[in-house]
Amino acid sequence: MIVRKTLSRRAVSTLRPTGKCLKSAAATPEKKQPVGWTTEEWDLEKAVVGNYYTPAQVVEKLSNHIIGQGDAKRAVAISLRNRWRRTMIADKELRDDIHPKNILMIGPTGVGKTEISRRMAKLTEAPFIKVEATKFTEVGFKGRDVDSIVDDLYIASMRKAVELTKKRNAPRAKEAAIELILQKLIPDTPDEKEKYRKLFDDGDLNDKEIEFTVTVDEPGGQQVRLDTDEDKAQQGVQGVLFFDHKKDEKRTRKLKKKVSEAFPLITANELEKLMDQKQVQRDAVHLAENHGVVFIDEIDKVVTPSHNKKADASAEGVQQDLLPLIEGSVVTIKDGTPIKTDNILFICSGAFHLASPSEMIAELQGRLPVRVELKALTEDDFYRILTEPTYNILQQNIELLKTEGVTLEFTECAKREIAKLTKLINGEMQNIGARRLITVVEKILEDISFNAEDYVGKTATIDAKMCQEKVADLRKDAKDPTKCFL
Repeated sequence: MIVRKTLSRRAVSTLRPTGKCLKSAAATPEKKQPVGWTTEEWDLEKAVVGNYYTPAQVVEKLSNHIIGQGDAKRAVAISLRNRWRRTMIADKELRDDIHPKNILMIGPTGVGKTEISRRMAKLTEAPFIKVEATKFTEVGFKGRDVDSIVDDLYIASMRKAVELTKKRNAPRAKEAAIELILQKLIPDTPDEKEKYRKLFDDGDLNDKEIEFTVTVDEPGGQQVRLDTDEDKAQQGVQGVLFFDHKKDEKRTRKLKKKVSEAFPLITANELEKLMDQKQVQRDAVHLAENHGVVFIDEIDKVVTPSHNKKADASAEGVQQDLLPLIEGSVVTIKDGTPIKTDNILFICSGAFHLASPSEMIAELQGRLPVRVELKALTEDDFYRILTEPTYNILQQNIELLKTEGVTLEFTECAKREIAKLTKLINGEMQNIGARRLITVVEKILEDISFNAEDYVGKTATIDAKMCQEKVADLRKDAKDPTKCFL
């Protein structure tokens, strides 16, 4: 059943974020460890879900980077918050029965489908991957197997687990490093130690030199290796992360440096000592299974239009192969670790220009119950994209040229003209949405960027007339069928 939600304007207005929404979800009273979580898993859960915001907060934060598309923002915000809600349920059997509501995003290219999902994942510590549906083929055909999606997610989860472990152990590593430095500088007496600790905190020991040793891994020791060989990627292994369990072979290196230089090196070395690789692996599996987000783009490209009699033989097979993955199954990844996909959130997206979502196989439609449609961008949307996001494209170019002593200014008329020209060119050529803004702005700034040294100490003002002149060639190419401009 496809879920559609329609709200009146009055209902929407009542859901808009207010000042009360600015309080982080992390401020929610901490609950006791639910049944079924180990202590390590619960510590990991608190580190991840502690960053989960309320739906209104998620929409507010997404709006700092993405213009419009309120329905899509609301859908991912609710899915994100449901992760937190599920974690807080004390009944293990009930918790195991609650699965994420996967999402199907429908809309033309360049309207924010990928960006919404990517920004959503960045709001939390959730591992996130983006894959193209067109890279996969049915088992037996040349191409990648859909199970490699779980391999890629596990790699992302491993990186995230290492990052969280380092963050969790950072205070202990820092204290151990300070203790080691003080032992090198002073005799082991309480009074002197306290005195030197204050000197260290104040930075008065930064120029003192100390001799210390750091541990260095030798080849063959226990280590993490990422294999992204292009040939293996074509065989369905985009990245294999595994641990070599051979006997550790380590050697020490003696160094002599100032305290200010030694402190970060010693801290990093202590951090490595505190790293339990087996626990990191367990954390990675837990993150992948309970917080993983998989964004499958171009899903419409593996849907065969009903009017197309020359369909790709493996297109429907890819949909069939995705079914158990999205519904929930156990996938054994390349290093032999089993991963359950029941609670992985899948977000599929496509333009559906040639095929209709209803032409997907019925079983796959049923596994993507939340459907949101993203609207094509208007001239006003393009203007807002240029001006409202925190790090909008104009601000980025202003800051880039500022590094060379060039002051770049865009008049209000210029901003309006860029939005207008982007809309016109998208209408005359293939509509690529907001990505066209980059083409237009780069064309306008091409001469200034190339000859930046001529503008040092000066102000380069971009007005509407200059925009029209610089972009004239683009519009000319659009009307000439013998030319193609990407």
